[in-house]
Amino acid sequence: MMISFRPKLLDTLPGYDRAGFTADLSAGITVGVLALPLAMAFAIASGMSPAAGIWTAIVAGFLISVLGGSRVQIGGPTGAFIPIIYAIVADYGVQNLLIATMMSGVLLFALGAFKLGNMIRFIPLSVVIGFTNGIAVVIFISQIKDFLGLQIDNLPGEFFAKMETLAGHLHTLRVPTVLLAVVSLAVLLGWNRLAAKVAWMRRIPGPLAVLIIATVFNALFALPVDTIGSRFGGIPQSLPDFGLPELSLSTLGKLIAPAVTIALLGAIESLLSARVADSQIDDRHDPNQELMAQGIANVAAPLFGGFAATGAIARTATNIRTGGRTPVAGILHAGVLLAVVLALAPLASAIPLATLSAIVVVVSINMGEWHAFAPKELARYSVNYRTILLGTFFVTVVFDLTLAVELGMVLASLFFIWRMSDLTRIERIPLEDHYGVAALSREDGTPRILAYRVYGSLFFGAANKLENLLLTQHGHPDVVILDMEKVINIDTTGLDILQTLHRNLGKRGAELILCDLNAQPASLVQRSGFFERLGAANVAANLTEALIRAQRTGGHEPEVSYA
Repeated sequence: MMISFRPKLLDTLPGYDRAGFTADLSAGITVGVLALPLAMAFAIASGMSPAAGIWTAIVAGFLISVLGGSRVQIGGPTGAFIPIIYAIVADYGVQNLLIATMMSGVLLFALGAFKLGNMIRFIPLSVVIGFTNGIAVVIFISQIKDFLGLQIDNLPGEFFAKMETLAGHLHTLRVPTVLLAVVSLAVLLGWNRLAAKVAWMRRIPGPLAVLIIATVFNALFALPVDTIGSRFGGIPQSLPDFGLPELSLSTLGKLIAPAVTIALLGAIESLLSARVADSQIDDRHDPNQELMAQGIANVAAPLFGGFAATGAIARTATNIRTGGRTPVAGILHAGVLLAVVLALAPLASAIPLATLSAIVVVVSINMGEWHAFAPKELARYSVNYRTILLGTFFVTVVFDLTLAVELGMVLASLFFIWRMSDLTRIERIPLEDHYGVAALSREDGTPRILAYRVYGSLFFGAANKLENLLLTQHGHPDVVILDMEKVINIDTTGLDILQTLHRNLGKRGAELILCDLNAQPASLVQRSGFFERLGAANVAANLTEALIRAQRTGGHEPEVSYA
């Protein structure tokens, strides 16, 4: 198989002009300054250093724009990864997180290389909303510690242990931290509302504005709150060390599950972001190219001390809103971040962690589709939908995202099988009621020929309906006709049941005739050899032909044709 690798950047460069560059430059600067506080906040919330978040945004953001399949996708660390990264760091350590991230990159690249990008769309909307809202709740809970200034050395990753630890340390609450966090939250929410009415405010992203205000206030008044400097020693004003993380073969097998989780969430979020972007710029992204770019980015970022990255919906939307229309805007956004780190890193030491926590809280609130949980909204949908949505949400919050997605997919599959089985019907065609033909019945009135019309899909979930066909018959017919015109699909289990029916009828000296086979069922009947065992005479083009053949069975001449 030939791998098709063509970044979207190559399609946008022909005809690229100064006007396009000016628009991309404006968007790149805006998204770059927006990405700075978000990258630091997401990294700290994930149990990583703020520098790790920034270098993830720089390295992964650059590669995703250069190699991706979307014109406007902005990549970097995102809030959705917070509970996953935090749990991996708590269970396996930072070095193993970097290895798991690189493994996930290989998986993402393989998904794209084997053209499996569109399969991500098979995940039902109820599962996506369930785990997205669940992640939002987990992120919100993870910020309670820094928002309230609780004195906790290590916050557990497991839900019940985390809630117990938070409750047990509420007495360590620090009032100055709470006040700063609440004020930061109020300023951020107010800024976002006023920006819709005041033109100049729209030029400064809300997270950056509140970060600057809180940092300046803290630098002037030396508030008794934790800062990036007090907890992490600031951000190095230099390029990070390049190198492979320490690999331990004994733990490599244990990292497969975390790597799959990172890859799964990264694929879902990046392609969801790209689809949303397509609708805003009237374009179509290449999902396979996007996954390969995401894979390369997640292999490269850990080499610079970064961690998992994916397409960021909020930053991508900001890119579009501020005029970005080509991957050049994403490249420039990475350049802006790099320039900020090299020039202004020392100033980051005064950034209060409470303010970064407030920013993440707003992100968690905005990322959830809370209207989907409204009783009136839930009442509009089936019990199946509500079960999948709420089940996925609950398991995401209480247990694990991977388990939640697995449960959601299993439930969705089971409900789909049940629904398809319910739609599959086998109904008797009352030939004698319509025609009263002597050749259709014996002298005692029992039917000599029975005809049934099958509807739907003859698959493993509906096989029992065909198995019970002989049990529901009256008498022992000489011929059973199955009209398959309304059958859209047969799987191997359905074929096996047809063959069993044929054998059981043969033991009684009776025959089975199939008619009006559609393309897929006809192909399977041919390929399996069932056509030869059944006999060409017992595969009819339509019900009329099948009935004429059935009437000839036993030496009878057709008295009427069914039309």
